[in-house]
Amino acid sequence: MIIFLVAQYCACKMAERSQQDFNRSALTVRCGRARYTGQRAEKIPAGLVGVVGDDCTSLDLSYNELTSITAVKQYQRLQELVLDNNKLRDLKTLPHIPSLTTLSLNNNKISDIDGALKRIAECCPKVVYVSLLGNPGCPDQLTNPTSTDEEDYDRYRLYAIYTLPSTLRFLDSRPVTEQERKDAERRGKFSRTVKLVPEFSSKVAPNPAEEFDDIFFNINYTPLPRSLRDPLDHKGAFGKCKYRYSGKNSEGNRFISNNDL
Repeated sequence: MIIFLVAQYCACKMAERSQQDFNRSALTVRCGRARYTGQRAEKIPAGLVGVVGDDCTSLDLSYNELTSITAVKQYQRLQELVLDNNKLRDLKTLPHIPSLTTLSLNNNKISDIDGALKRIAECCPKVVYVSLLGNPGCPDQLTNPTSTDEEDYDRYRLYAIYTLPSTLRFLDSRPVTEQERKDAERRGKFSRTVKLVPEFSSKVAPNPAEEFDDIFFNINYTPLPRSLRDPLDHKGAFGKCKYRYSGKNSEGNRFISNNDL
């Protein structure tokens, strides 16, 4: 009996501790909408669902340091999920949320936009609004004004509209037009944007004194062939050239220079 009571006490303490694994004062809950922002959380607190409730329809976790969103699966009725300004590098931890209609992922660390779009299409079949602005893989001019242009972003939109469910009505900062939908059906699958990764991105950029470092220049480069050819294996060519002058002046004038005048 004593062992049973001790086990019950420990279980209660663990449950109580799990309820307190986040800053309660930073949580705002109103009419099924929960907001927990700016707390540097690396994952969704386990005790959050106990306070918010699994009937939560809107969850805002912006301005944290989230790298995983597996715990979102606890919110079975979720319709709106805002994850702006976190540290998500991909959406592999995004669970299946059939009720979700709004997904905002602005300013994260997602490079594989193609994989992210396919994951959203797979896990959120009823999504209406999606935003991925500010991610390294998104070719928007606000984030990458020097490396991308308007055509890159237009191609990205066509591919995103083609990949995401047909329920999509709003992408990033503007609604999806009928013309865009028609263009996406016709050439969306060919509009995938490939973002090149710099070859020396892991190296520290050189200072002006090291401008000619061999990181950027191959000092062993030579335009000559790497092997010698047999002298007997030559491919010479010869021919005749016939020249005929045609003009109003004498042909001899072309041999007279200014010093002879």
